[in-house]
Amino acid sequence: MRLWDKGAPLDERVLRYTAGEDHLLDERLVRYDVRASIAHAEMLADRGLLSRADLAAISSGLGALADEHARGLWHIELADEDGQTALERRLTERIGPAGGRVHLGRSRNDQVLTALRLYLRDATAELAAAAVAVAVALEALAAREPTTALPGYTHMQQAMPSSVALWAGGFAAEIRDDAEGLAQVQRRTDKNPLGSAAGYGTPGLALDRAATTRTLGFAATQEPVTAVQLSRGKAEAQLLFELTLLLQDLGRLAADVLLFYTQEFGFVTLPEAFTTGSSIMPQKRNPDVFELVRARSATAQACPRRWPSPPSCPPATTAICNCSRRRCSARSTWPRRLSSCCRPESRRCDSTPSACGPIRTSMRRRRRTPSRCARASAFARLIGASPRSSKARGYVHVAAGHHAR
Repeated sequence: MRLWDKGAPLDERVLRYTAGEDHLLDERLVRYDVRASIAHAEMLADRGLLSRADLAAISSGLGALADEHARGLWHIELADEDGQTALERRLTERIGPAGGRVHLGRSRNDQVLTALRLYLRDATAELAAAAVAVAVALEALAAREPTTALPGYTHMQQAMPSSVALWAGGFAAEIRDDAEGLAQVQRRTDKNPLGSAAGYGTPGLALDRAATTRTLGFAATQEPVTAVQLSRGKAEAQLLFELTLLLQDLGRLAADVLLFYTQEFGFVTLPEAFTTGSSIMPQKRNPDVFELVRARSATAQACPRRWPSPPSCPPATTAICNCSRRRCSARSTWPRRLSSCCRPESRRCDSTPSACGPIRTSMRRRRRTPSRCARASAFARLIGASPRSSKARGYVHVAAGHHAR
């Protein structure tokens, strides 16, 4: 039985349409929902709204379910509709009626949003850390090659003398800036929505929202309760935007490496462990990681464009507007998670940490090609050479012409 179910039959087609992929996407929220549910139960017990015996049963039961889920012993099913129903159903089967009492004083609205914000808080921290790790690897590369010359290109033409240090340092600075942008998402995800229920709080119950704020480590309790539902989707949209900026920089970095890796340029070599081969051309090594990062940066650009604006519903007509919200997210709790309106783009955004890892490692192991670096040094010398030299005049002309543009 689903949390909202009152016993009336539900057409299977309605379930498939309204639930969509929620039962699959909720898999990542299970451990966060367990944390929030235990914190809520502890608060209820402290306020005298739940017995200590029920609290002990709920806490141990939820902890066991979280452990079993992490070990792959159970999964959320379409019949559950979502992770919240799956947890409460299994908890009630395990400990009896006490399992249903954990829902006292909360709605699926604030329950889902609490788990989602706890998840986003960890996800943004992980993304920011991965971005910083890439920046550190680039800074280390710049430190290893402080004087290695590298042509500076504009319009795909050699334009100005530059260096590996400048190239790597530029990307490092911007990727650090992206990490700071990701950290700013916490401003919205670090507010506790628990206790706001369906948008108007629980006037008949003396809940202690500050207690769950402390237990779950939120920076603040979101007030007033009517602000909670109005804030939905903002953190998700901001995260998508910051991810787009990060992947934009990673895509540009990948595009440069792909160009420098070609035989025609030959500025860099990549470890075989980070390239793949050909089934028919044994001499080839393919830089697949960088090709995929470059492609996924374009996919990420589409995410914010496809993120829908919330329906313009006044708070008092929330229930009436549920049908409009379903058009956006396939269920009334708009926008439940990033993936609701951004499939399959969200899966690309989801892979950002995995893209950062190989780039970080390959930057550590990236090697310059001496012969090509020598040519780059010669180019730098020619920029300052006498204009009487026809070859020098050609380089100076290219540099001046493209720099002027």
